[in-house]
Order: sequence, then C-alpha cells, then structure tokens
Amino acid sequence: MSVLSQSGGARRRKTLRRNGSRVGLWICLAVVLLAAAGGAAVVWTYSGVRLVADASALGRVERQPFAGSLVSVRASGPDGRAIPLVVSHGRLTPRIPVAAGERISLSVVVRRPSWESWALGAMRRETLVVRTPVAKIASQWVSVGRGAHAEVRFDAPIARVSLAGAAVSGRTVTLPTRTSAGSVALRVAARAWERLGAPVRVTWFPQSSRPVVLASPGPNARANPLAPIRLTFSAPVASVLGGKKPTVVPAVNGQWSALDDHTLVFRPSGTGLRFDSELAVRFPSALVVAGPTGADAHTTTSLRLSVAPASFLRLQQLLAQEGYLPLAWTPAGADVQRTARSELAAAVAPPAGGFQWGYPNIPPELKALWKAGQPNEITRGAVMMFEDDHHLGVDGIAGPKVWYALLADATAGKRRTAGYSYVYVHRNVPQLLTLWHDGRIVLTSPGNTGVPAAPTALGTWPVFEHIPAGTMSGTNPDGTHYDDPGIRWISYFHGGDALHAFNRASYGTPQSLGCVELPLETAAKVWPYTPIGTLVTIEN
Repeated sequence: MSVLSQSGGARRRKTLRRNGSRVGLWICLAVVLLAAAGGAAVVWTYSGVRLVADASALGRVERQPFAGSLVSVRASGPDGRAIPLVVSHGRLTPRIPVAAGERISLSVVVRRPSWESWALGAMRRETLVVRTPVAKIASQWVSVGRGAHAEVRFDAPIARVSLAGAAVSGRTVTLPTRTSAGSVALRVAARAWERLGAPVRVTWFPQSSRPVVLASPGPNARANPLAPIRLTFSAPVASVLGGKKPTVVPAVNGQWSALDDHTLVFRPSGTGLRFDSELAVRFPSALVVAGPTGADAHTTTSLRLSVAPASFLRLQQLLAQEGYLPLAWTPAGADVQRTARSELAAAVAPPAGGFQWGYPNIPPELKALWKAGQPNEITRGAVMMFEDDHHLGVDGIAGPKVWYALLADATAGKRRTAGYSYVYVHRNVPQLLTLWHDGRIVLTSPGNTGVPAAPTALGTWPVFEHIPAGTMSGTNPDGTHYDDPGIRWISYFHGGDALHAFNRASYGTPQSLGCVELPLETAAKVWPYTPIGTLVTIEN
C-alpha cells in the first residue's frame, strides 16, 4: 500500500510540474507580448510629425524622437509658384520676401526608420495652409505734443518699416518728425521676411483744444488757378463741420469732395480761380488753421489765399505760338499739353524755352524793341492785335478776358496766319516811309511828317484805330481849327497822329500837323498791312 501510495504521488508531482511549466511559459509569452505592445505603443506615440503655426516663421515642424528623417520641405504660393525655404530648428522661413496676407501652402515629408516602416509605412506627409500676417494701422491721424515725435500704433508687432529714422517698438512706430505737423507715406512688415505692405498715409497734428486743419496751400499762400485746395482735419470732418461744407468767397465754380472721413478737397472747374486775386475758404466755426507742416498756425474761421498772377513771359510765349509776334518760341523740353488744366498751370509757371526771330532781314529798329520776359511795344502791339481779332476792348493790357481767350486758342491750336508787318518812318529829309512784312520790304515811299510847330513825335507806337475813311479835325499852330472830311486809309498810332492819304504837291518834307501823309496810291497799299496793333516807328 505504501509502495502504491508513493508511486501515485510521484505521478501527481510530475503532472503538477508539467502544468507549472506551461503556465510559466504562457506568462512569459504574455509578458513578452505586453512588452512588445508597450514598445509599439511607445514607438507609435513618439514617432509623430506635425506642421504647426509659428509666431516668427511661416510654420514649424515638430518631430518626436522616433519620427525618422526629414526628406523634403516645400512651400507654394496661391498661384502654385514654389517658395524656397530655410529650415532652422524646425522653423520654416522663406528665402525670398513674400507679401503680407499671402496664402501659402506648406508640405513636409518624413522617412520613418526601417524597423518601423513595415508597420507604419516608409513615408509620412504633413500639410499646413497659413496666411502671412498683416499689420493694420490703428489710426492714420495722430496728435503730437510740443517737442514730441509722432507715434503710430498697429494691431500687430512690426518687424520692418520703410521710413528711414523711424523707431520700432512692438506695435508702435515712432516717426522722426521735425515739424509740428505733416504727412508721410508709411509701409510696414509684420515679419522680417515679408515684403513691405501697401503705403498708408499718416498725418500728425499739433495738440490743441480746438480741431486743427492742415491746408494745402497754406494760409496766405499763392495758389494756381486750377490747383485743388486740400483740407485735412485732426478729427472727422462730420464732427468738425457739423455736416456743412466750407464756403469759397468769392464764389468759384468747382466742387468739394471727401477723400476720406478726415479730408476734403475743393477742385476748381472751368477757368478756375481768377488770376491775381484774393479768396477765402470760410468754416462754420473757429479752427486752428495751419499749413501742411504746421506753419502759420492760428485760430480763425477762414483760410485766406491769393491766386498767382499770370506770367508775362508766358504771355509772350503764347503770342508767339499763336502768330502775333515776329518771333517763334521753342520749348526746351516737352511742349505744354493742349488741355485747359495744363495751359492754366503754364500761365503761372511758364516752361523753359527760347525765342527766335521768325523772319529774315529783321529791321534793326524792330530788333531793338524786343525784351523777353519784360514789357515792350512789340508785346503791347501784339496784345492789341489779339484783342481786336477777338472783339475785345483794345487797351493793350492782358486782363482776364485776354488770358482766357489766349488759353482757349492755345488749347484749340489756333494760329493767326496773316503774317507780321512793321512800319518805320525816317523824319530827316528826304522823309521816307518803309513797310516791312514777313522778312521783306513791301514798299518805300516819300511821306510828309509834322512841321516844326507840330512835329511828329519820335518813338514807337502800335496802331490803335484803323479806318478806310474818316474826318480829321483839330487846331492849327495859329489857333484856327480845321475839319477835313473824306480822308482815306487812316491808321492812328499816337494820339491824333496817323498814317493816311493826303493830296500834296510834293512829299518827303515836313508839311503835316503831326501825321505821316502819303500819296493816295501808296496809302491804299500800306493800309491793309497796318491793322490794329501794327507798330509804327518814327525816327530821325
């Protein structure tokens, strides 16, 4: 029994040992599997790659320890163009400047380690679409205390600015202002690798308890006839003017327009502001009015301006251009455009150029009369001729009506084609009249000038009255009166002195009472060449 009992126990012990070995094996296998799963989980957890936004770069690649190696990094613009990148510490920065607000697509490819690629794949791709930052200005109109610099604030930090001397601190740009007021175009970039953005005009004003308006032209400045009047207010126009518009006095054709909620512009129309005049721009209430840089700042209800006078040199240029002078004018550069605005601007600021005599064989007497840019009888006669041609009052003065007619002809390209005539009379015996026209002497004829008691005055004068026949009356040297009707071919040039026909037994000696008497046939030939404005010179 005892033997039998020992044999059964041994068998049981062997069976238990086999079962224990199997359990241990399964436990070991389970541990191995759990360890493998844990390792796989660790590898999976720490093999990630992410593309994320970055505060200073286009984006950032975040790679975990088992992520593998970076194969490629690409960036492309909205049109598909490639943007080269610099990769540093995972940050992706453009090699070339890109525009603010531009939509850019980023893509990275990572090669996983070979021992994990069988399970997770050899490559991993990540993409990210970003928009480059745009720094927007908080206010374009800023007030500046005395001695301080203008500070411009943006809604994002600034990396670069276009203005030399400007200081950048976070979201604030301090301008290198040297005047109490002014305006500047500013371009900024929120990132060093961005191109500078579109220009934004910033205007600064001196601090004041009243609204400030910067006027261009400034107070008491001289304006061109068609130059716009620009008013920039330190506060919105609607609040400063209460919904009203400034008033131009005296009234001028033109229109006010708003460029933005701080800026009004008056644009004259038609012939614009009258040459050499004064005007005022009146406001509903008192403001601080200053020039564009803050100069001449004062509290007032009106901006006072003067309008520039027309240039005498430009008057001569136009008279030459339109065929009223014996000279031609050639611009040094491009000629003035044939528009009302261009011609009005040139009337105040004439272009550079030169005058040349337009004909050969110019009489020395005529040459001696010419002075460019200065009043002279040649110019006076040309103005009178122009006035007569345009049915204006003939006084030889280039007033507004003459100027507007001149400018209208210049714009239309009109030109007088009758040529240029000049008459000169030698008073020494034998007395002779010479008629010159367009470079040649048309005729020379004896004529009679005034007797010693009523001599014909020496000098040069333009013809001011031109009639085919009339009555000439006056007082003889002995005090008696004369009244001669039916005098033919009369051209008055100085007071009562005239070129005209008069029947005499001879010609070439002093016989008249101051006129230049000619034979009837000669006077008939001379008269068509001596319209109003023709110069007559009496010389010894």
